[in-house]
Amino acid sequence: MKPFINNNFLLTNDTADWLYHDYAKRLPIIDYHCHLDPREIAEDKKFDNLADIWLSHDHYKWRLMRAAGVSEDLITGNASPKDKFLAWAKVIGRSWGNPLYHWSALELARYFDYYQPLNEENAEEVWESATILIEEDNMRPSWFLEQSNVELLCTTDDPADDLKHHAQIRQEGKIKTRVLPSFRPDKAVEIGSSDFPTYIANLADTSGIDIKSYADIRKALSSRLDFFAFEGCVLSDHGMEKIPFNVLPDSRIEEIFAKRMNGEVLSADEESAYKTSILLFLAREYSSRGWTMQIHFGCRRNNNSLMLADLGRDIGCDTIAGCNDIVTPLAQFLSALEEDDALPKMILYSLDPSYNPQIDTLIGCFQKGPDVMKIQHGAAWWFNDNIRGMEEQMRGLAEQSYFPGFIGMLTDSRSFMSYPRHEYFRRILCNMVGESVERGLFPDDEKILSDMINGICHDNAAKHFK
Repeated sequence: MKPFINNNFLLTNDTADWLYHDYAKRLPIIDYHCHLDPREIAEDKKFDNLADIWLSHDHYKWRLMRAAGVSEDLITGNASPKDKFLAWAKVIGRSWGNPLYHWSALELARYFDYYQPLNEENAEEVWESATILIEEDNMRPSWFLEQSNVELLCTTDDPADDLKHHAQIRQEGKIKTRVLPSFRPDKAVEIGSSDFPTYIANLADTSGIDIKSYADIRKALSSRLDFFAFEGCVLSDHGMEKIPFNVLPDSRIEEIFAKRMNGEVLSADEESAYKTSILLFLAREYSSRGWTMQIHFGCRRNNNSLMLADLGRDIGCDTIAGCNDIVTPLAQFLSALEEDDALPKMILYSLDPSYNPQIDTLIGCFQKGPDVMKIQHGAAWWFNDNIRGMEEQMRGLAEQSYFPGFIGMLTDSRSFMSYPRHEYFRRILCNMVGESVERGLFPDDEKILSDMINGICHDNAAKHFK
C-alpha cells in the first residue's frame, strides 16, 4: 500500500515539488504565536501516554469528537487515556474534509514514522508503538521542538505573569529553541468582564503599583512592558470580538474606570471608550519599543453557557462572530496612531474570512518604509487554517498587496505535536505558486521563486521581529 503521507503529499505539479523539497522543507520554524505552556517547556515535561500528548487541551479535536456524538467522558472526562484515544481514532478516521485528518496523519508520520492515517482499525497498533517510544523517555517538549526544527517560539502570556519559566529556560540553556514571551493584555482591556476588578488587584500586586486610577493602570502596564522586554519579548497579542473606536478625554476615562472599580455596570459606549483609550496607549508603547502588535478579532467566545460553567474556557465553544463593521473602527484606530507617528508594526487576523478583502485593501493604506509589509494580514486563523482557507487568504493578499513580504504561518496551538501544520502550510504555498508557474502566469525564475518561498516560510518573520 502506498503511504498516505509521501513526498508528493499535496504537491500536484513539478514546480511545487521542487520549491518544497529544495527550499521550504529545510527551513527552520519561527512560531510567533502559540499557546504552549512555558512551564512544560522549562520542566521538559514527561508525557504519560499518547492521549496526554495529543488530546489534552486540544479543543480542535474536542469539537470534532462532540460533533461525532462522542460522550464528554471520552473527551474531557474521566475515561482512561487509551479509551479517549480509541474514541478519537474512530472519529478522525472518518472525518473527510476536516484539516485535522491531514494534520493527524502528518503528526503520526513526522513523530512516529507511521505513514497511514489513523482510524479504528489501526488504533491499537498506533497506541502500542507510541507507548514504547514514550516509555523510552524521548518524547519530551525539547525532543518535539528539536525534531520539528523550531528556531523560535513565542508563548502567550498575561502582563501579571512573573515569567519565571521563561527565565528558567533562558538561564538553564537546555532547550535549543529560543522561547520568548508575548504580551497578551486582554484582561486589562476587557473592563466589562466580571473579574476585571480582581484582575486589576492582581496586576497591582505583580507590578508593585497601587492601581487606584486609569493613570495608574497605564503605569503598571508600562512597567510590565519593560519587564517583558527584559525577557526578550518583541510582540504583543490582542483578542477581541469587535474593534472599538470611541475617543473620549482622559478625564472621562478616569471616571469610567472609577465607576467600574466601584462595582457599577458600564454602558456599551463607556466600555468601548475605555477599550479604545487603553488600546491606543498600548499601541503607542509597542511602537516606541519597536514591537509588533497582533490583533485577532471576529471571535465570539464561550457560546455554551452550561459548558462554560462545567468545563471552563477554551474547551471548544467559540465561533466566528459574524457580520460587524470592522473596517471603519480599525481604519480610525490605525489612522489615529499614524497621525501621532506611533503606528507599530501590526499583524491583523479576522476569524471571519469574508473580511479578507477588506483587510487586504486596508493594510495598503498604512504601509510605510523602510519596513516591508509593516502592516500584515496574518495567516488563515483557527477555523480557516485548512486548504481552502489558506489558499483564499494567500490569493487575496497576493491580489491586493505584496505577497513576497508575507510573514507566513504560525501554530496558534497548545500541542507540541502541532508543528507539522507548518509543513501543511508550506506544501499548500508551494503547490499554489507552482501551479501558477506551470499555467504560465508567473515566470520560472529560480531566484525570484526561491527568495519568495524562503521569505514567506522563514526570513520575513525573522526580519519583522528582528
